[in-house]
Amino acid sequence: MQPESSPSFLPALHQRFSSLIWSCLDAELHRSAIFYGERYFAVDQENHDARHLYAIALLAAGQPHSALCLVQVAADVRCSGCLEVKSRCCSALGRHGQARDALEECLKDPGYSPTPSMNSRTAKVFPEEAVLHCKSGSMAMKGNLHDLAGSSFQQALAANPLIWEAFEGLCTLGTVPPVEDLFPHRPPPVKRSAPEEYPPKIIPMATGAGFFTPDAGGGGNLFRQPQPFRMDPPARPRDSLVTNDSFFHFPDNSILDSHIRPSRSQPVIPTVSQPAISRPLSSADETGPVPKKLRSTARQRIGEEAKSTKPTAALDDRLKKARARPALMLANFFSSSGRDSQSKPLPARAVPSLVKSDNPINAAPTRRSTRLLSGTTTKPNHTTKTAYARDRRRQPAHLRTRSTESEMDDDIGQNDVAVPPSPPSVALSPRSEASPAPSSWTAADEQAAQETYELECADQYIYDLVRLFASATRSLALYDSKTCLLELEKLPHVHQRSPWVMAMAGKAHYESTEYAAAERAFQAVRALEPYRLWDMEVYSTLQWHLQRNVGLSFLAQELLSINPRSPQAWIAVGNCFSLQKERAQALTCFRRAAQLDPSCAYAYTLSGHETLDEDLDKAINFFQSALRADPRHYNAWYGLGTCYMKMSKIRMAEYHYRKAADIHPYNAVLVGCVGLAVERRGDRDEALSLYDDAVKLSPENALVRYRRAKILISMRRYALAVKDLEFLRDATPDESNVIFQLAKVYRLMGDELKSAQLLAIARDVSPKSLNKLQKLVDTVKDEDADQEMDEG
Repeated sequence: MQPESSPSFLPALHQRFSSLIWSCLDAELHRSAIFYGERYFAVDQENHDARHLYAIALLAAGQPHSALCLVQVAADVRCSGCLEVKSRCCSALGRHGQARDALEECLKDPGYSPTPSMNSRTAKVFPEEAVLHCKSGSMAMKGNLHDLAGSSFQQALAANPLIWEAFEGLCTLGTVPPVEDLFPHRPPPVKRSAPEEYPPKIIPMATGAGFFTPDAGGGGNLFRQPQPFRMDPPARPRDSLVTNDSFFHFPDNSILDSHIRPSRSQPVIPTVSQPAISRPLSSADETGPVPKKLRSTARQRIGEEAKSTKPTAALDDRLKKARARPALMLANFFSSSGRDSQSKPLPARAVPSLVKSDNPINAAPTRRSTRLLSGTTTKPNHTTKTAYARDRRRQPAHLRTRSTESEMDDDIGQNDVAVPPSPPSVALSPRSEASPAPSSWTAADEQAAQETYELECADQYIYDLVRLFASATRSLALYDSKTCLLELEKLPHVHQRSPWVMAMAGKAHYESTEYAAAERAFQAVRALEPYRLWDMEVYSTLQWHLQRNVGLSFLAQELLSINPRSPQAWIAVGNCFSLQKERAQALTCFRRAAQLDPSCAYAYTLSGHETLDEDLDKAINFFQSALRADPRHYNAWYGLGTCYMKMSKIRMAEYHYRKAADIHPYNAVLVGCVGLAVERRGDRDEALSLYDDAVKLSPENALVRYRRAKILISMRRYALAVKDLEFLRDATPDESNVIFQLAKVYRLMGDELKSAQLLAIARDVSPKSLNKLQKLVDTVKDEDADQEMDEG
């Protein structure tokens, strides 16, 4: 799939990417333009056109710092186009002096020529239907009309599957169909090759049925497939291009003769079983066959000369001329193909009946085809040669040389009947083995086929790339982090190291609570794109979980310097204050982020968490505001569940916890919170089942194991509880609550020695908990003591 393995494939891919990016920019689909711009730049980072288009897309999306970083390259690498884009970025940042300097330096270049990304283009007056559907869906989503938004996005993808913003809109709504429905699999392109010259050659046999007898089963419907071998009366004038006996002559005699006009060298005697074409009766049916029209003025002159002489003399000359050459033609034909020079006589029932007339002029002359099929081989004598030479001298001097077929038509004259002609000589036959027809496939056709194939390969590459990204994005939107990471692994290597892909990997690891891997991914994003603002709110929250005070403070300062009006920067500043336990300042920063972007649900959610311990009603209002901005923001549902749990509204807490778990079914903490609400409700069996599911989702999660150990103790399953508690003790040896619970279990099991040892360890770990230790010794048989031990 990687285009770098096919050098001839890259120019077509560059052309497709460039056209696609400009289409997105013209339609103001900036997110899609950045997506394809990054793909284009990832494929060939040495291509200046890709660099310019990617920078222009970033600039159009309001990311001038990132665009300037792309074109701010060394002097020996940059081109005049880089300087032009740099001037645009500096102008957007208010650095007008630097913008002027860049333009002056660009003008000093004597060989300046705009790159393809700078050339003028013809913009469409109206956007296409898919773009209108996409924009309609975006407006409906902002107005909380989610059903209408989903329908508009699906219509946009049905009209044009390459509109990335429409697919991202479906992922945001959470109603994205399977990728195979939106992006069905396409077969790989096949290069168009030269057409076959002719079907395999069939050596004709001189039988009474005629040469090249057609298949009897194919003569049913003439309108379904042309029947080139039928000799029925034509339904159109004889000079039509679509009749079976056209008089128009084509010099190449290759394409038309094999596809449109049946070959005159393949006569077939119509049998009784073949139905004749019905036509209205006319006076011509009584007088005989319709006279054949001459196809040139030379034929008319010959006809006038023939009429000026006596009919019997003209007929005698034509008969002599017709008898002079069939033997020679027959000998040449079969000598070249290795057959006998004598054909079998034609059966009497196969000879077509001729129209009888007393007039010798109207009488049908003997044709060479009849004589050939009858098997007569008359040797040409001196008289015949003399008559033939005299007839040749009558022809005008400007007549061009024609084929044997054309000469035969001249010999017959105007009163020709529908009798099958004889095959031409081998030297002039288009289907002869010695002289095959010239092929119509030229070097220009080969080049055009190659170019078309390369463009189809480029389209296939982009389509397959979009399918992989769509599968990964859909999995991430449904919080299936493992599937997302597996799909990202299928991408070509050049795309795996792009900022877009690394940000997706970081968010996938973060949602799986794999904080160390997520931190490495976001560090790679910052190295590849230092001025990136998107997804930095997730990175700042990750550093809050990892307790990175210095790193979080540095990140907040950098984001503020890049764009002080971005919500991501103020969320990072708020997380920095929250980590330092300054809740008032943190709450102020989160409110500022919500003011800058009212659709930022994360800002409302963090505000709710900051007020959770002080004012539950205010926290509930913040969480509800977050859900109005994004109904699928599971953090807000989790926050509401926590508020109601603190208010001892167990049913309400369970409802909101379940909503959060439905949105993010792979989060072990949310499943454990549902189990906690069910346990508080009194259903221990269901709660234990939920804890088991949570442990399966995240075996390393300490919180769900601790809660399962507690419920196992309450259900008197001490052996299973000891396994979980020992696992937690090995993982977190400094956690006093785990040691307390493990000491209690050993006392309940009757192992006083181990219990005493664990109590001594707990005293060393947490000296402030001596009162709890004494209380544990006094109430060791009371199973309600675990409720008080969790308060440390």
